[in-house]
Amino acid sequence: MKPITAAITAVAGYVPEDIVTNKDLEKIVETNDEWIVSRTGIKERRILKDPTKATSDMGAEAAKVLLRKRGISAEEIDMIIVGTVTGDYVFPDTANLIAHKIGATNAFGFDINAACSGFIFSLITATKFIETGSCKKILVVGADKMSSILNYTDRTTCILFGDGAGVVLLEPDTNGLGILNSDLNGDGEGHKYLYQKAGGSLFPATAESVANHEHSVRQEGRVVFKAAIKGMSDTIKTLMADADLKPEDVDFVIAHQANKRIILGVADMLDFPHEKVLINIENYGNTTAATIPLCMRDFESKFKKGDKIILTAFGGGFTWGSILLTWAY
Repeated sequence: MKPITAAITAVAGYVPEDIVTNKDLEKIVETNDEWIVSRTGIKERRILKDPTKATSDMGAEAAKVLLRKRGISAEEIDMIIVGTVTGDYVFPDTANLIAHKIGATNAFGFDINAACSGFIFSLITATKFIETGSCKKILVVGADKMSSILNYTDRTTCILFGDGAGVVLLEPDTNGLGILNSDLNGDGEGHKYLYQKAGGSLFPATAESVANHEHSVRQEGRVVFKAAIKGMSDTIKTLMADADLKPEDVDFVIAHQANKRIILGVADMLDFPHEKVLINIENYGNTTAATIPLCMRDFESKFKKGDKIILTAFGGGFTWGSILLTWAY
């Protein structure tokens, strides 16, 4: 009997209609388009401005598109895992809300909070349920409404992030396609360099914490920049060594879209030609857990069955990791 692997059989995404350009941000904080583009590669980002909509709404819209593309019903979904740091509530989890909104009445699910590595960690978690035969169809969602935790007076962070959702469908495969290997890592020492201070059990919400913008993203950019390049480079090296792969054996690399200079820095450290490294950060900014599935959606037409693809991410915490997969369709 051939071993079961977990294969991506469909991909979809959703981004809000409202666009915030660098020129728009020039009116809010002391910055300019040239500086943002040269330092980050970002030209615009999508923002979910409707105050009645949240992360689950974006995830549900992406999931509905995927179900139509794949030609299956929501009732066929066994499980939903959502990578997010901006769930609609502390509880219930966003996965349950998405299941309800799309009519996935036979699915159970949960959220994974690994910051920008959330989709990578969620994808590997879902893979185990497919490989053991526990589930046949799993939606893995990366979604974040980052605008809900941004301080728009902080020019070091508000220029970076946008809102969006991406989703893939995982199904069993017996032909050696799909998720082949992974390398996941964490280091809690990094918590002090990229974090949201208030809102958890250590610093519950108070009038003072709200007034001091302690519920917003904070980061030490230089530390995170260096750690991200090293972390993603190291984890890809480990993954490729385990699989005995050289750069020419890899068809595409999809890195978390945090900063174009970080992505190209990783490519240069590993001798990957830039044309193999897929980048769409100019359109969306950093959508945290959504960047990798949105990138897959945007470049789906480039992929051929059997292509070897590396996914890699680095996030607050610190968390980081990589996945090696073969494209299944």
